[in-house]
Amino acid sequence: MALSIQTSPLARRRKAADKAFRVVCLLSVVASCVVLVYLLFSILQDGLPRLNPEFFQNFSSRRPEAAGIKAAMMGSIWIILITAAIAVPVGIAAAVYIEEFSPKNNPLTSFIQVNINNLAGVPSIIYGLLGLAVFVRFFAMDRSIIAGALTLSLLVLPTIIVVAQESIRAVPDSYRHGALALGSTKWQMVRTQSLPNAMSGIVTGVILSLSRAIGETAPLITIGAVAFIATVPENLSSKFTVLPIQIFDWSSRPQSGFHQAAAAAIIVLLAILITLNLVAVLIRARSQKRA
Repeated sequence: MALSIQTSPLARRRKAADKAFRVVCLLSVVASCVVLVYLLFSILQDGLPRLNPEFFQNFSSRRPEAAGIKAAMMGSIWIILITAAIAVPVGIAAAVYIEEFSPKNNPLTSFIQVNINNLAGVPSIIYGLLGLAVFVRFFAMDRSIIAGALTLSLLVLPTIIVVAQESIRAVPDSYRHGALALGSTKWQMVRTQSLPNAMSGIVTGVILSLSRAIGETAPLITIGAVAFIATVPENLSSKFTVLPIQIFDWSSRPQSGFHQAAAAAIIVLLAILITLNLVAVLIRARSQKRA
């Protein structure tokens, strides 16, 4: 005698809702991919003809056909290098102190940790306003490279600290106990065990944080980075522009030639970001193989 299993109306409704949710998610993914492909196709169609040696060698110009990204490229390189030089050592040192040296269950440490986690989610425009008030006006750094780099350092610092903390926390405690049992000091244990084993995760987080910084526009516009620059930065007090600001400026102009130049600059910026992300993925894959 065959047994028939009857499902309740509630179970049928849940099953139908589950199928409907899957369909909605699938349609959302498809729609997002279609929009992304269309945008990429439009950018490549407009920008590829402009990618020539003159585009990289020329400064910005009032004539669309003569406009180039030399100043913006050099400004981006200066900004990202100085940002890395400031934020990376400070972020890693802060993470090491919190994870390895600060007393556990300490109210001050807990307060600092909560604030770091909250700062990692603050909108970038807030950091721009902070940089404008502190670095540009209070410290009178004007609209210089060092002011922009310090502002972006504040932006990426919480993320670097959080990622470094997670990487250090993932190192097994047996490594620490073994080093201490052999007579190592706390700093020797950190230098020979915790940091080397956490370095792949830290480097991955640093690269992703810097790739975010190189594409930021709002903080630098807030501190007054200039869109039209006809010189290459020479020192930390030089005025500057970066690729995102140059793209924003060209996109806001009515001439179609500037729109093509903006598309070409977007391709360059995308290539830089994709390269940085691929480096992060390769570092992660290599560390997982070693593990």
